[in-house]
Amino acid sequence: MAKTTPSADAGVAGLKFEAALAELETLVASMEAGQLPLEESLAAYRRGVELLQHCQRQLADAEEKVRVLDNGALRPLDDDREDI
Repeated sequence: MAKTTPSADAGVAGLKFEAALAELETLVASMEAGQLPLEESLAAYRRGVELLQHCQRQLADAEEKVRVLDNGALRPLDDDREDI
């Protein structure tokens, strides 16, 4: 996946995860509909890549915070345990 440039990061940096994901879903839907001209499709694709990378960074940051809070003791959830 291509790295974003600082100017591209500036376009999504202020977005919360949910807002970025919603915009990405909207872009995907409009591209799947096949009604966008070529140039708009390319611009939507570029924006989608930026949004995807932004969301991936936010998820990685959140995962790291959970690791720190859990003192590195993350383990798979036991599906057989009783609900508390």
